[in-house]
Amino acid sequence: MWKIISGIFLGWSLGANDSANIFGTGVTTGIVKYRTAILLTAIFALIGSLIEGPKCMRIVSDLSRLVSIEAFLCALAAAITMTILTYFAIPASTSQAIIGAVIGAGILSGSADFSKLIKIVTCWILTPVGGIIFGYLLYHGLKFIFDKTIPSLTYRNTIYAVGIIVAGCYGAYSLGANNVANVTGIYVGAGLLSYQTAAFIGGLSIASGTLTYGKKVMITVGKGIAPLDPFTALVTVLAEALTLHLFTQIGVPVSSSQAVVGAVVGVGIVGGLRTVNPNMLGKIAVGWLMTPFAAGLMTILFIYVTS
Repeated sequence: MWKIISGIFLGWSLGANDSANIFGTGVTTGIVKYRTAILLTAIFALIGSLIEGPKCMRIVSDLSRLVSIEAFLCALAAAITMTILTYFAIPASTSQAIIGAVIGAGILSGSADFSKLIKIVTCWILTPVGGIIFGYLLYHGLKFIFDKTIPSLTYRNTIYAVGIIVAGCYGAYSLGANNVANVTGIYVGAGLLSYQTAAFIGGLSIASGTLTYGKKVMITVGKGIAPLDPFTALVTVLAEALTLHLFTQIGVPVSSSQAVVGAVVGVGIVGGLRTVNPNMLGKIAVGWLMTPFAAGLMTILFIYVTS
C-alpha cells in the first residue's frame, strides 16, 4: 500500500493549488476570511469526492493499463509538477498533469489508448470556454434579477456575501467530485484500490492540501487576473462550479483552474477586456502548456531510471 503515498502527495498538491479557485475571489474581496474559506473548501471537497468522485475515475483508469509501480511513478511525477507550479503561484491543471504522466507511461509500455485522449483533450479545450459562457450569462442574468428585485445596496451586499459562501461550498463539492479521479483514479485501474476507497483517500488528501498551503495561488486567482467586486466574485465562483459539475456528469476530470480563469475572463468581457490582465493570463497559459509535457517526461525518466 506504500505505492499510494504518491497519490496522497498529488492530492495534497491539488488541494494546495486548486483551493484558490473556489474562494480566491471571495477572500481577496474581503467577503470571506481565509481560514473560513479553506475549512469550507476542505469539508465540501471531501463530500463531493465521496458522493460523485467515482464518476470520473473510469476514464483515468482506462486510459492506460498500468502496473502498480507505474501508477506510483505517474502520481509522483504529477505531484512534483503541481507542487512546483504551486510554489510559483501559477494556477495549474492536475488533470493535465496526471493525464500527461499516464500517457508518458503508456508510450513506454505501448498501452496508451489515444482514442480516449481525444475526448479528454476536447473537454480540456471546452472547460475555459464553458467558464467564459457561464460567467458572461450569469453576470447578465443575475444583474437583471438583482436590479429588478433588490434595489437596496445594503441588502444586495448581504446577498453577495451569502451567495459567495454558498457558491463556494458548491464549487468545493464540484472540485472534489470532478478532480478526485486525478488523484487516485490510476490506483483503481492498477487494482490497488476500489472506487469508494480511492474517493475517500483522494478526498482526504485534497482536504489536507487545502488546509495547509494554498494562499499564494489564491491571491493570483483573486486579484491577478482581473479586479473583482463582490458581485463579479459571486458570478465567477458560481460559473466555475457549474462548469466543473457539468463535466463531472460527462465523466471527464477537467481543470478547475481553467474553469475559474474562463469565468473571470467571461466577467472581464462584460467590463471590457481592458480589465483582464494579459500578462497574468500569459503566465497561466504557459503553465497549462508545460504541465502535461513536464509530467509525461518526468514519468518516462522515473520509469527508465527504476527499470
